[in-house]
Amino acid sequence: MSEPKFKNESKFAHLTKVHPCFSEKMHDKVGRVHVPIAPRCNIQCNFCTREINKCENRPGVSARVMNVQQAVEHVEDVIKDMRIKVVGVAGPGDALANPETFEFFKIIDKKFPDLIKCLSTNGLLLPDRIDDIVEANVNSVTVTINAVDPEIGQHIYSNVFYNGKLYQGKEAFEVLSKNQLEGIEKLAGKGVVIKVNSVLIPGLNDKHIIDIAREVKKRGANLMNVLPLIPLYKMKDYPRPGCAELSEVRDAVEEIIPVFRACTQCRADAYGVPGKEDKHLDMTPASHY
Repeated sequence: MSEPKFKNESKFAHLTKVHPCFSEKMHDKVGRVHVPIAPRCNIQCNFCTREINKCENRPGVSARVMNVQQAVEHVEDVIKDMRIKVVGVAGPGDALANPETFEFFKIIDKKFPDLIKCLSTNGLLLPDRIDDIVEANVNSVTVTINAVDPEIGQHIYSNVFYNGKLYQGKEAFEVLSKNQLEGIEKLAGKGVVIKVNSVLIPGLNDKHIIDIAREVKKRGANLMNVLPLIPLYKMKDYPRPGCAELSEVRDAVEEIIPVFRACTQCRADAYGVPGKEDKHLDMTPASHY
């Protein structure tokens, strides 16, 4: 029997049984806790505005930013009251652009070795942080990839800051895309499970996401998550894709790679069971209403 091409395949099979963001069966049964310790970001997406607020329910938003010690104490408190399986760093900036991410995971790995450790990233620093990810025993990485074609990608990103240089336009996208794809391939070779998030932008990348699926599958990604655009910033006038459009794209992608369909597009400080017992930092108690 030949060995699998990538070392992450058996680990992916395990995560689909226990991870609420990998398994639709587990999505409303077990929880996760996101700690907002990563405020800095190194790219600017044309649909993204990072915010510190208590109201919006979307990625890139947190009520506040924690330091590492506060985040560890938060995890300790949450797991006393909830059935938490996963701890993750998902912003409100980029996990890999903040050294606090790895400081936090090393502490958590010692205190709670049974918790699944996840991080979310735009992928710009993936090739540079492979060893850090492995040393911190991070189990899964989510990479947001919205294009693999520079003609499309240049319209999704305003700029990329990498190795002390600011890139713009098509050049910015080419730097980002190269690192994303190389990083996924290296991560898969190290046995880290990889989920790819793709934002469906009607009229721009809606016909292109199938190409993303083929490319990331070839590189070793295990799962895709196709998300509807939340029209903001430079893309505030774009339409939000409807359910039928989203379903059609997901069905096409699922012919190539498994698709997760229950994502609630969580805040960077979300905790609890997604969609069921979901909370976030500084959330106003129900008694206040």
